[in-house]
Amino acid sequence: MKRPFQVALLVLGGLGLLHASLFTDLCLRYVREGMRPMLIASGALLLALGVAEAWSRPAPAGEPAGGHDGADHGPDHDHGRSAGADGHGHGSAHEGHGHGHDHSSVPRVAWLLFLPALSLLFWAPPALGAYTASRAAPKAVSEQRHFDPLPATSPLPLTLTDFTRRVQQDRARSIDGRTVQMTGIVTPDRNGGWYLARIIFTCCAADAQTVKVRIYGPPALPADTWVAVTGTWHRAGTLGTESAPAALDARTVKQIAQPVNGYSDALPLVPSA
Repeated sequence: MKRPFQVALLVLGGLGLLHASLFTDLCLRYVREGMRPMLIASGALLLALGVAEAWSRPAPAGEPAGGHDGADHGPDHDHGRSAGADGHGHGSAHEGHGHGHDHSSVPRVAWLLFLPALSLLFWAPPALGAYTASRAAPKAVSEQRHFDPLPATSPLPLTLTDFTRRVQQDRARSIDGRTVQMTGIVTPDRNGGWYLARIIFTCCAADAQTVKVRIYGPPALPADTWVAVTGTWHRAGTLGTESAPAALDARTVKQIAQPVNGYSDALPLVPSA
C-alpha cells in the first residue's frame, strides 16, 4: 500500500468515527452512550495522524535507512567489497537477495481496511432489532426484596425490567390493577403473537441482552416499530411470584420515534434533532 493511500485510510477512518460519534448518534446503534467520548478521541487522533503524515516529507527513494550519504569509508570498506567480489561471490549474492525481496510492502489484504472506514461515512450496518430479540432468551432480572411505593401517576411509566420485577417479586402486589406504560420495539413470535422488547448493551452490540414483555390485545404493528404500550398486567399465575408472566393486556399501542437511549432499558429520552 503506497503512502498516499495510507494517509487516505487514516483520514477516512478518523472522519468515519467522528461522523458516527460526534456529528450523529449513529454510534449508539453499536455501543453504549458512555463509549462516545472514547470514539470521538479515537477519530480525532486518526485524523491528526493522517494530516501529520500528509505534511511530513518522505525520505528520498535512494537514501539508505541508516542515513549514510555514500561517501568513501576508507580502505577497510573497499577491502570488504573486494573480498566479497572474489571467487567466493558472497557480496553479489547478498546484494541480489536484498534487491530481490521487498519486505517493506503491505499485504494486499490491507486494502480491505477501506471498507469499514467508508461504511461509517456512506453506509452504516443496520441496528439490532426484532430479528435479534425474537431469537434471544429473555434477560434474567436481578432479585429485589424491597420495593418503594408506586406514584399515583396514571398511566405509570415503567421500564420492562421494572415491570417484570414488580410482577414476579413484589409480594405487596402493588402493580395489580395499575395502568402502566412501556416503550420498546415490536417483536413478533412464531405463534402469531408479539412481544414488546428492549435490547440492552452492557458495553456494545456484541454483548447485547434482551428483555421482553408479552402483549395481549391489539394486533402487532410491523416488526421493529417503536411503540408505547398502555395497559394492565395480564392475569395468570400468582402475582408476586415467578409463576406470574411478564405480560400486559394492552389498551393502546401508539407508534413513537426511536428514543436516543434505545439500547438501554430506561424510560425514553426525547430524540435529538
